[in-house]
Amino acid sequence: MGTAHDLSALAASPDADPGLEEGDLSLALAGAELLDLVGVQAVLLVSDRILPLVSPRHVDLMLAEAASKIVQDSPYETVENWLWRRGRDLAARYRAAVEVAAPGDSTWSYRHPFRRGHPMVVNPFVLRHGIDRLESGEPLLVGLAAAAGMAEAPTDESDGLTDDEAFILAEVHRAITQLAAERQRRSVEQGAYDNIWRAP
Repeated sequence: MGTAHDLSALAASPDADPGLEEGDLSLALAGAELLDLVGVQAVLLVSDRILPLVSPRHVDLMLAEAASKIVQDSPYETVENWLWRRGRDLAARYRAAVEVAAPGDSTWSYRHPFRRGHPMVVNPFVLRHGIDRLESGEPLLVGLAAAAGMAEAPTDESDGLTDDEAFILAEVHRAITQLAAERQRRSVEQGAYDNIWRAP
Protein backbone atom coordinates (compact mmCIF):
# COMPACT_ATOMS: atom_id res chain seq x y z
CA MET A 1 0.00 0.00 0.00
CA GLY A 2 1.14 3.53 -0.72
CA THR A 3 1.44 6.71 1.27
CA ALA A 4 -2.18 7.72 0.69
CA HIS A 5 -3.46 4.45 2.18
CA ASP A 6 -1.23 4.93 5.23
CA LEU A 7 -2.45 8.49 5.68
CA SER A 8 -6.09 7.49 5.28
CA ALA A 9 -5.75 4.65 7.79
CA LEU A 10 -4.29 7.05 10.35
CA ALA A 11 -7.16 9.49 9.76
CA ALA A 12 -9.79 6.76 10.15
CA SER A 13 -8.25 5.11 13.21
CA PRO A 14 -10.09 5.16 16.56
CA ASP A 15 -7.46 7.53 17.97
CA ALA A 16 -7.81 10.11 15.19
CA ASP A 17 -8.89 13.65 15.97
CA PRO A 18 -12.67 13.83 15.43
CA GLY A 19 -12.24 17.44 14.32
CA LEU A 20 -10.17 16.50 11.28
CA GLU A 21 -11.45 18.32 8.19
CA GLU A 22 -12.28 15.99 5.31
CA GLY A 23 -11.33 18.61 2.72
CA ASP A 24 -7.88 19.01 4.27
CA LEU A 25 -7.38 15.25 4.23
CA SER A 26 -8.52 15.01 0.61
CA LEU A 27 -5.90 17.56 -0.46
CA ALA A 28 -3.21 15.75 1.54
CA LEU A 29 -4.21 12.44 -0.07
CA ALA A 30 -3.94 13.94 -3.56
CA GLY A 31 -0.47 15.14 -2.58
CA ALA A 32 0.40 11.67 -1.26
CA GLU A 33 -0.60 10.10 -4.57
CA LEU A 34 1.52 12.56 -6.50
CA LEU A 35 4.51 11.95 -4.22
CA ASP A 36 4.19 8.22 -4.77
CA LEU A 37 3.88 8.69 -8.54
CA VAL A 38 7.09 10.73 -8.49
CA GLY A 39 8.66 8.04 -6.33
CA VAL A 40 7.94 5.25 -8.84
CA GLN A 41 9.01 7.53 -11.71
CA ALA A 42 5.57 7.53 -13.31
CA VAL A 43 5.65 11.32 -13.52
CA LEU A 44 8.28 14.04 -13.57
CA LEU A 45 8.04 17.55 -12.16
CA VAL A 46 9.30 20.31 -14.43
CA SER A 47 8.96 23.57 -12.53
CA ASP A 48 5.41 23.28 -11.19
CA ARG A 49 4.12 21.07 -14.03
CA ILE A 50 3.44 17.33 -13.87
CA LEU A 51 4.76 15.49 -16.92
CA PRO A 52 3.60 11.89 -17.47
CA LEU A 53 6.34 9.31 -18.08
CA VAL A 54 5.20 5.69 -17.96
CA SER A 55 2.25 3.84 -16.44
CA PRO A 56 3.33 2.55 -13.04
CA ARG A 57 3.51 -1.20 -12.46
CA HIS A 58 2.96 -3.16 -9.26
CA VAL A 59 1.03 -0.39 -7.53
CA ASP A 60 -2.34 -0.47 -5.77
CA LEU A 61 -5.55 0.22 -7.66
CA MET A 62 -6.04 3.74 -6.31
CA LEU A 63 -2.54 4.81 -7.33
CA ALA A 64 -2.99 3.22 -10.76
CA GLU A 65 -6.20 5.20 -11.11
CA ALA A 66 -4.40 8.38 -10.07
CA ALA A 67 -1.78 7.76 -12.73
CA SER A 68 -4.50 7.37 -15.35
CA LYS A 69 -5.87 10.81 -14.42
CA ILE A 70 -2.61 12.65 -15.14
CA VAL A 71 -3.07 15.22 -17.91
CA GLN A 72 -1.26 13.87 -20.97
CA ASP A 73 -1.07 16.97 -23.16
CA SER A 74 1.13 20.08 -23.10
CA PRO A 75 1.27 22.44 -21.25
CA TYR A 76 0.32 19.73 -18.72
CA GLU A 77 -1.10 20.39 -15.28
CA THR A 78 0.29 22.29 -12.33
CA VAL A 79 0.69 20.62 -8.95
CA GLU A 80 -1.81 23.12 -7.51
CA ASN A 81 -4.48 22.21 -10.08
CA TRP A 82 -3.85 18.50 -9.53
CA LEU A 83 -4.44 18.82 -5.80
CA TRP A 84 -7.79 20.55 -6.26
CA ARG A 85 -8.98 18.37 -9.14
CA ARG A 86 -7.86 14.98 -7.84
CA GLY A 87 -8.57 15.85 -4.21
CA ARG A 88 -12.32 16.27 -4.66
CA ASP A 89 -14.03 13.70 -2.36
CA LEU A 90 -10.81 11.67 -2.21
CA ALA A 91 -10.94 11.17 1.57
CA ALA A 92 -14.21 9.25 1.35
CA ARG A 93 -12.86 6.98 -1.38
CA TYR A 94 -9.71 6.14 0.52
CA ARG A 95 -11.65 5.62 3.73
CA ALA A 96 -13.69 2.95 1.95
CA ALA A 97 -10.45 1.35 0.75
CA VAL A 98 -8.96 0.98 4.24
CA GLU A 99 -12.13 0.01 6.14
CA VAL A 100 -14.07 -3.23 6.27
CA ALA A 101 -17.30 -4.14 8.05
CA ALA A 102 -16.81 -4.81 11.76
CA PRO A 103 -17.01 -8.56 12.49
CA GLY A 104 -19.24 -8.76 15.55
CA ASP A 105 -17.64 -7.26 18.63
CA SER A 106 -14.16 -6.92 17.16
CA THR A 107 -11.82 -4.88 19.29
CA TRP A 108 -11.08 -2.82 16.20
CA SER A 109 -14.67 -1.64 15.75
CA TYR A 110 -15.67 1.93 16.45
CA ARG A 111 -18.10 4.71 15.55
CA HIS A 112 -15.92 7.26 13.88
CA PRO A 113 -17.50 10.68 13.40
CA PHE A 114 -16.01 10.74 9.90
CA ARG A 115 -19.49 10.49 8.33
CA ARG A 116 -20.03 6.88 9.41
CA GLY A 117 -23.25 5.65 10.97
CA HIS A 118 -22.26 2.05 11.65
CA PRO A 119 -19.24 0.28 13.16
CA MET A 120 -16.29 -0.24 10.84
CA VAL A 121 -12.77 -1.51 11.29
CA VAL A 122 -9.57 -0.13 9.86
CA ASN A 123 -7.48 -2.75 8.12
CA PRO A 124 -4.99 -3.45 10.93
CA PHE A 125 -2.11 -4.17 8.56
CA VAL A 126 -2.51 -0.85 6.74
CA LEU A 127 -2.90 1.01 10.03
CA ARG A 128 0.16 -0.66 11.54
CA HIS A 129 2.21 0.26 8.48
CA GLY A 130 1.10 3.88 8.73
CA ILE A 131 1.79 4.05 12.45
CA ASP A 132 5.27 2.58 12.00
CA ARG A 133 6.11 5.13 9.31
CA LEU A 134 4.78 8.00 11.40
CA GLU A 135 6.56 6.92 14.58
CA SER A 136 9.84 6.43 12.70
CA GLY A 137 9.64 10.06 11.57
CA GLU A 138 9.43 9.20 7.86
CA PRO A 139 9.47 12.74 6.41
CA LEU A 140 6.88 12.31 3.65
CA LEU A 141 4.18 10.84 5.86
CA VAL A 142 4.98 13.16 8.77
CA GLY A 143 4.78 16.18 6.45
CA LEU A 144 1.44 15.11 4.99
CA ALA A 145 0.00 14.23 8.40
CA ALA A 146 1.08 17.63 9.71
CA ALA A 147 -0.53 19.37 6.74
CA ALA A 148 -3.81 17.57 7.40
CA GLY A 149 -3.69 18.39 11.12
CA MET A 150 -2.84 14.91 12.38
CA ALA A 151 0.73 15.44 13.57
CA GLU A 152 3.13 18.09 14.73
CA ALA A 153 5.10 19.70 11.92
CA PRO A 154 8.84 18.95 12.09
CA THR A 155 11.19 21.82 12.85
CA ASP A 156 12.67 21.60 9.35
CA GLU A 157 9.94 20.32 7.06
CA SER A 158 12.33 19.92 4.11
CA ASP A 159 14.82 17.80 6.05
CA GLY A 160 15.30 14.44 4.33
CA LEU A 161 13.23 15.42 1.29
CA THR A 162 14.19 15.89 -2.34
CA ASP A 163 13.45 19.23 -3.98
CA ASP A 164 10.39 17.74 -5.73
CA GLU A 165 9.06 16.24 -2.50
CA ALA A 166 9.55 19.49 -0.60
CA PHE A 167 7.78 21.41 -3.38
CA ILE A 168 4.76 19.08 -3.42
CA LEU A 169 4.46 19.22 0.36
CA ALA A 170 4.63 23.01 0.27
CA GLU A 171 1.84 23.07 -2.32
CA VAL A 172 -0.28 20.78 -0.12
CA HIS A 173 0.22 23.13 2.84
CA ARG A 174 -0.67 26.12 0.66
CA ALA A 175 -3.85 24.51 -0.68
CA ILE A 176 -5.00 23.52 2.81
CA THR A 177 -4.34 27.06 4.04
CA GLN A 178 -6.46 28.41 1.18
CA LEU A 179 -9.25 25.98 2.02
CA ALA A 180 -9.17 27.02 5.69
CA ALA A 181 -9.40 30.68 4.65
CA GLU A 182 -12.41 29.89 2.47
CA ARG A 183 -14.12 28.05 5.33
CA GLN A 184 -13.47 31.04 7.58
CA ARG A 185 -14.86 33.46 5.00
CA ARG A 186 -18.03 31.42 4.62
CA SER A 187 -18.41 31.16 8.38
CA VAL A 188 -18.15 34.94 8.75
CA GLU A 189 -20.67 35.50 5.96
CA GLN A 190 -23.10 33.01 7.50
CA GLY A 191 -22.68 34.65 10.90
CA ALA A 192 -23.45 38.07 9.42
CA TYR A 193 -26.50 36.66 7.66
CA ASP A 194 -27.75 35.06 10.88
CA ASN A 195 -27.28 38.34 12.76
CA ILE A 196 -29.50 40.15 10.27
CA TRP A 197 -32.35 37.80 11.08
CA ARG A 198 -31.77 38.08 14.82
CA ALA A 199 -31.78 41.88 14.78
CA PRO A 200 -34.89 43.52 16.32
